[in-house]
Amino acid sequence: MVNCGASTASTSFDVLSYGAVGDGKTDDSPAFLEAWNAACISSSKLSILTVQAKKTFLLKPVTFSGPCQPEYMYVLVSGNIAAPNSMTDYSGYHTNSWLAFSNVSGLMITGTGIIDGKGSAWWSQPCIGNASYALTFYRCTRLVLNGLRHVNSPRSHIALTSCQFVTISNIHISAPATSPNTDGIDISGSTHVYVHDSFIGTGDDCIAISAGSSHINVTRITCGPGHGISIGSLGAHGENDTVENVTVQNCTLKGTMTGVRIKTWQGGIGYARKITFNKIRFIQVDNPIIIDQYYCPTQVGCKNETSGIRVSDISYSVIYGTSVTDKIINLSCDQNFGCSNIVLDHVYITSTVPNKKAYSYCFNAHGKYSHTRPAVTCLLK
Repeated sequence: MVNCGASTASTSFDVLSYGAVGDGKTDDSPAFLEAWNAACISSSKLSILTVQAKKTFLLKPVTFSGPCQPEYMYVLVSGNIAAPNSMTDYSGYHTNSWLAFSNVSGLMITGTGIIDGKGSAWWSQPCIGNASYALTFYRCTRLVLNGLRHVNSPRSHIALTSCQFVTISNIHISAPATSPNTDGIDISGSTHVYVHDSFIGTGDDCIAISAGSSHINVTRITCGPGHGISIGSLGAHGENDTVENVTVQNCTLKGTMTGVRIKTWQGGIGYARKITFNKIRFIQVDNPIIIDQYYCPTQVGCKNETSGIRVSDISYSVIYGTSVTDKIINLSCDQNFGCSNIVLDHVYITSTVPNKKAYSYCFNAHGKYSHTRPAVTCLLK
């Protein structure tokens, strides 16, 4: 966060002063854009865009663009921001995002308000793949998100693309467990991202770390419902995808479809490496630890390829809890290259079914294990 001392010049821009109504019915998008543009060209070191409390501002799809003149752009959201109820309100917009920020440096979005994506109209539609992300950031640097509640996105709630030096903390993301593709946070092509002290419960991945990402730290996240915390998927359509230097630690996953997962398609090239899962607690999780190098979710047209993503230097340590399935650890590695330097240490996971014997499964996985139950006998002890 910025240390705004007495000598720091700042200017405030209240969206109400630019014509926003905040009655939840009037389209306040033009007023928000006008306020943003004024803040963006301000000569102040710090521009503060304020969204007042006790009001709901209806916004149609809008992009807040930079670069901006101030060193810091601060968006204080005390009120609520709501998407349109109807899918027709998205027609004519050349974007897959509802709220987008592009090419902004020093952006801070904080407050106690709610970002409501009104996604239920999309979830039952066959065109769900065309649904909008609720909040996206493209080529933003020194980005801070703190304190807001994000609910019911049509698709992913927060997406980072080609961003650097990002801190996301103390946020609450929620959508029904049955809502499709409503990831909590998607990270792609981004570096030096720190996500901590937050709750995420949705219908898909709580956090997905995708191609081109590195130096990602995920700490003290409570996840569930959802599909767990995932690396990937990587290598779809033969893409060259890379992910490295990822740490996931001090997290609790409850009732999720998978726990901590690495998923890659056959036929891709690239790597997933130097990934650490440490101090993870599972509560009634399905598939707690999984490396799936045969990812093909539709199970239709799945290809048997000779190339694949290289998976190496993966560490699981101090992991414990319960699983609703008896296959606790599943290391399904590429048939040609395998996974290398997989390390498990102090991993203790049991079945929720009394007297049910849990087991591990390996295919072409290489590494070592110690103090682990169930034993991973395909690895060295």
